[in-house]
Amino acid sequence: MNMAIWLDRTAQAMGDRPALYLGPEVVADYAAFARRAAGLAAALADLSVTPGDKVGIFAWNVPDYLACLFGIWRAGAVAVPVNAKLHPKEAAWILSNASARLCFVTDDLAAGLEEESALPLVPLQSAAFERLCESAPAPLVPRSEADLAWLFYTSGTTGKPKGVEITHAMLAAMSLCYPIDVDPVTAQDAALYAAPMSHGAGLYALIHVRMGAGHIVPASGGFDTGEVMDLSASHGSTSMFMAPTMVRRLTDAAKASGRRGEGIRTIVYGGGPMYSADIEEAVDWFGPKFVQIYGQGECPMAITSLTRAEVADRSHPRWRERVASVGRAQSLVEVAIGDAEGQPLPPGETGEIMVRGAPVMPGYWKNPEATAKTLVGGWLMTGDVGRLDEDGYLTLADRSKDVIISGGTNIYPREVEEVLLTHASVHEVSVVGRPSAEWGEDVVAFVVAAPGAEVDAAALDAHCLGSMARFKRPKAYFAVPDLPRNNYGKVLKTALRERLKGEET
Repeated sequence: MNMAIWLDRTAQAMGDRPALYLGPEVVADYAAFARRAAGLAAALADLSVTPGDKVGIFAWNVPDYLACLFGIWRAGAVAVPVNAKLHPKEAAWILSNASARLCFVTDDLAAGLEEESALPLVPLQSAAFERLCESAPAPLVPRSEADLAWLFYTSGTTGKPKGVEITHAMLAAMSLCYPIDVDPVTAQDAALYAAPMSHGAGLYALIHVRMGAGHIVPASGGFDTGEVMDLSASHGSTSMFMAPTMVRRLTDAAKASGRRGEGIRTIVYGGGPMYSADIEEAVDWFGPKFVQIYGQGECPMAITSLTRAEVADRSHPRWRERVASVGRAQSLVEVAIGDAEGQPLPPGETGEIMVRGAPVMPGYWKNPEATAKTLVGGWLMTGDVGRLDEDGYLTLADRSKDVIISGGTNIYPREVEEVLLTHASVHEVSVVGRPSAEWGEDVVAFVVAAPGAEVDAAALDAHCLGSMARFKRPKAYFAVPDLPRNNYGKVLKTALRERLKGEET
């Protein structure tokens, strides 16, 4: 089934419902939204885009981002959304690797991409784009469940990004898990796109389209804490996806201004480690508005979830362990922990997280070697390390490449980071391994101090010794003004390890 049919069905049933917003202003109802996507699909066919062809989107968040996605799918083509924060060289590489036929761009990104790529570009918010949308509507091109809908390129922190093949069936499975495992959606709700629509926020658009909810794009096109709170208070019943760093920033801004997140119904967080101290503080301030999901591009948004009740619960005897977890398997996947040979381990044992089910990718685009390493025996080998408890709650340790081996013992940086973050002087922290002639690796911590505080190594050392085994505590603490991050907000531990090169151990 072509997932663009969901827009058609919603337009038929509730065409006069407000659909697309720019800031607080409605710019299209569902009937107009569907007409724009259908016109765009016809224009793509006129531009010689055929079913299965790839079409890029290198754009900041704008309302017509959704018209592009649904227009591309309606034409039977494959969307290749590219993070707008990437350098034009990086974007050009992705579009070339995908064999894209053309690319939709926002004006401020067009010039840079033109210097790096000969690909035809179609500027959004232009007269030319309007003419495309006004084309006579094209019929929906049939697609099978196995046909590609989206090429999602991984962040590529350890090499060139890989293109994850996301099929129409995967989008359907992910979308249907959302109201079951994450949060119900109604036509009175609205999705607010504070995070890039090229990633998780855009993926969640599908279920909100199917249910006739609104789609609010901030006028800034990005994440401004004050704007997010203003728009939520104005519309009411807003839901949004946020990376953990965004939740941290929103909490800090809300506490500074005395605002309690009026109008925010749900914040789904994921895409990186959410530390217990941060989510506990956010729930204490905003109330039970948070749901956690764990997923990867290879199984988008759909591995596990921790419900709002579980995130907010303080009565269960093991509530702290559960808040520190990423929840339980979503409805359409199986989750297991494997040993070095991929054999399932019993509850409580730590190993690689393995997933199988309807939302799992068929492979990487034009990369059979990486596919063979990642899809093994019917399982997606996530590269993440974790453990399952007897109740099915999954707790992440780290990426396998980030595990520190000191004196032959595995030390998981996240465990150390969780302890350090409970100290009042620590605002952010990242723990990595430093080469050691004696131990193989030493644990070291890069610490961003809380406002008005200083990094006191002796105090942090005492704090660690009071909470965990001596061998796990950092051997050194480095005060830094901030932590290096990639364009997706994830801390670049590779960059921190580079800083350590040449140090005496």
